[in-house]
Amino acid sequence: MSEFKVKPSHQLRGRGVSLNPAVRFDRFLTEAVGDDWDREEELPVRRTEVTEERPREVITRNTSPDLSINTYRGCEHGCVYCFAGSSHAYLGLSPGLDFESKFIVWSDALAFLEKELRAKSYNLRMIAIGTNTDPYQSIEKDRGIMREILKVLRDLNYPAGIVTKGTLIAYDIDILADLAKLDLVRVGISVTTLDPHVLRVMEPHVPAPKARLRSIRQLTEAGIPVRVIVSPMISALTDYEVAHILDAAKEVGATAVSGIVLRLPLEVS
Repeated sequence: MSEFKVKPSHQLRGRGVSLNPAVRFDRFLTEAVGDDWDREEELPVRRTEVTEERPREVITRNTSPDLSINTYRGCEHGCVYCFAGSSHAYLGLSPGLDFESKFIVWSDALAFLEKELRAKSYNLRMIAIGTNTDPYQSIEKDRGIMREILKVLRDLNYPAGIVTKGTLIAYDIDILADLAKLDLVRVGISVTTLDPHVLRVMEPHVPAPKARLRSIRQLTEAGIPVRVIVSPMISALTDYEVAHILDAAKEVGATAVSGIVLRLPLEVS
């Protein structure tokens, strides 16, 4: 088998990862090979694809005590370590390039959400938002799904916990502040590293650390409680930064902290 030569600059252009590993449910595997021409191949730019989905339910239930909402399937952040990539396998898509370039978004989700929350059989429990994919990735600026969800939660006085790396959360401070006055919301903002070089390798399309710290300040000044999430902590690469991240987060008003050690499940590894 001849070596398949690909220019790294073209292979990675505009994307966080360079591979599309096989999906565990596929019966057949494919592999790129060279054509024996002694030349470097230039791969085309990988464009983003968005597919609409009409859900039967919006709230996800599992064996843990949590209820969750994930507004998007797939994530534009392109974090090379993301454990959530393996969830794309259930769609027949790869946790690699597919996860950051092929998205499924809801249509008419809000009607379903309000119906679920108003059901007499529904028991009031905090809803976790963003446990798998980020609700404030850049596609949210056009779709505005998260803002509409927050309006429903505010109107019905339902509690929520939000996890994000995105700075678009600042656009929803008005609604979040209303929820915070009733002690109905908690926000967690993830900060992996303060090193711009490490950030661009691991999280190429995530807002810079300074921008995320600025979001923490904006939220806390509006009375919204914010936890800084040091995630993932990677031995010998980012673990030495934990104390510096906590100092920076405390300075901008964060009142709590949690951390998650790197884990690479199934195809992601």
